[in-house]
Amino acid sequence: MSSLSVLPPECLLQPFPVPQRLMLGPGPSNVPARIAAAGAQPMLGHLHAETIEIMNQIKSGIQYAFQTRNRVTLAVSGPGHAAMECAIFNSLEPGESVLIAVNGIWGERAADIAERIGAKVNTVVTSPGGYFTNEEIEQALDKYRPVVFFLTHGESSTGVQHWEVLLSAWMSKKIFNRRTKPISYFLDMSWLANYWGCDDKPVRAYHHTGPVSFFYGLRESLAILAETGLENSWKRHKEVAEYFHKGLEEMGLKLFVQDKKARLPTVTTIVAPSGYEWREITGYIMKTYNIEISGGLGPSAGMVLRVGLMGCNSTKANVDKVLEALADALKHCHKSRV
Repeated sequence: MSSLSVLPPECLLQPFPVPQRLMLGPGPSNVPARIAAAGAQPMLGHLHAETIEIMNQIKSGIQYAFQTRNRVTLAVSGPGHAAMECAIFNSLEPGESVLIAVNGIWGERAADIAERIGAKVNTVVTSPGGYFTNEEIEQALDKYRPVVFFLTHGESSTGVQHWEVLLSAWMSKKIFNRRTKPISYFLDMSWLANYWGCDDKPVRAYHHTGPVSFFYGLRESLAILAETGLENSWKRHKEVAEYFHKGLEEMGLKLFVQDKKARLPTVTTIVAPSGYEWREITGYIMKTYNIEISGGLGPSAGMVLRVGLMGCNSTKANVDKVLEALADALKHCHKSRV
């Protein structure tokens, strides 16, 4: 008889068949085979010389992607949400004033995070699908005089992007000259900057065990961007999004973001078709075509369908597939007569 009180789960004693799907939601997306292959390379120690070189190359790639020469450029070991918390935790101290522009769920969450650390939170709010002008932002900045201003560049819950906001986005001097420690040890920028070699210290101290296999994949994704060219990538995403928007309008569907210049090219928000249950539409497309699209999130919940066309998924062929799937779903899903 076994001395164990918990036996091996039966579900783990057989392989799990992961389905192959076309991921056209707001994320995650499909990745090129070479990125998946990169993650399967031999394991290295997280402070081996080769790993540090990979990290240095990642920093250079991020600087290229974001067009910055800021020395404090690094990747956070965690989801995008962790990076947002890292920025807020390190930029703000308890009692300091922050101004947050809210036009979707990420602004809402930023306000929640700032409130949790004891900051004085001020917000300027616009309706879902709307955006802020420079004049509106300048007026709010004059009114509240915040230490930190937060604005989501690409609001994936509403499909809005901001391009022409003329502000300094990072304050490295403030981050490294705090009165108090950040509330998160893991996201403490002074530790992260050292781990990534962004400070003047000659030795990288142990802070956490970096996800080495993910470093491989991130380096490979940045290599693809470098080979493609940043401007070429921007152009392709813009052209594919416009091709998609035209196809939607020809079907009689409406875009949630009315101003064409404010539409996020990577995530398109479609006004939920009147009389339909959006879950039935997304469910039908998943079941019939093995394609994922999603509904709204936060302020846009129940109002929109969201389709992501980003990275290798940003192609006109994929647009044709999702347009076909949407047209078929509208024919076969139940439409209320009310």
